[in-house]
Amino acid sequence: MSRSGIVNVRMVITEEKILSNIEKIQKLINPNSKKQIVQLEEDSYFKDLIESIKTYLIEYPKKKNFPLSIYKATYGLVEFATIQFEENTKKIEELIKQREENIALSEKLKEVIKAVEEKDDDWVIKVDNISDKFSSDITRALNIVGVSIEQDSQEYVDAMKLLKARVNNLESNLHIEIDMERLEDSSKALSYIGIEIAEALKLIPTPDEQIETVVEKAVVEEEVAKENIVEKQAKVEKAKRFKKAEKVEKMAKVEDKAQQSIEEEKQRYKEDTTFEAKKSLWQRFKESKIVKAATYIFRIKIKIELPTNALPEGNKENI
Repeated sequence: MSRSGIVNVRMVITEEKILSNIEKIQKLINPNSKKQIVQLEEDSYFKDLIESIKTYLIEYPKKKNFPLSIYKATYGLVEFATIQFEENTKKIEELIKQREENIALSEKLKEVIKAVEEKDDDWVIKVDNISDKFSSDITRALNIVGVSIEQDSQEYVDAMKLLKARVNNLESNLHIEIDMERLEDSSKALSYIGIEIAEALKLIPTPDEQIETVVEKAVVEEEVAKENIVEKQAKVEKAKRFKKAEKVEKMAKVEDKAQQSIEEEKQRYKEDTTFEAKKSLWQRFKESKIVKAATYIFRIKIKIELPTNALPEGNKENI
């Protein structure tokens, strides 16, 4: 194998490795993936993948001839990271809004708890006003506190314990904080991709010419395929026409032969059914030499046998 062949094989292996690393990064930042990045600062594996792609982009020797497959995959990675970053931002905004609503609810719940503890005249109305904002167990606990006479009863204690726990949850927003922290870590990783890879990708010329070449090649291949189809169809049509003409010619020959047979059959029929009228015996006898000779003799005989008195009278003086 030549040296250039070895270099080409190595380049293909390198491209395959980079494409594999890009795919691994996409899995790590995919929100539907089981294995996601948790903390950017502590995830050296993720950083190493990013670094490998960044180094490939920066150190690639002939950037005008940069592999189109890697450019498209890298561009797709940056685009995907950008979309996920925007989605994370929207989710964080929703969580912040929900946290603010929870804090407001916690304040409202504390006011109602104070009202039922102090047995305010309108505590029943206040409980009813917030019943659509809390679960039924909270409403039941408020009613227990409101109607209880002894504050040291187990039922009263359990009800107050539940109400205070709900206030603490609303104020701390523990589940919201956890979700926000996870999204923030994901956003850091996504922004890291944008900073490291997107910046390095700017060094690579946009392969418009390569894309146009690929498109033109696809168009040419499509046109060639169409021409082949048209050519095949023309051949089929020509074969059909030739076969049809051959069939017509055969049919004509068959018809001519049939016509000839009919004519011959007519002729034979005519010969079999048509005959010359045979001359009568007397007619044949008249035309024979015997009759002619007899006629001549008969004429002579007639002349000889004519009666003398039948001759005209001559002049006696001349006798």
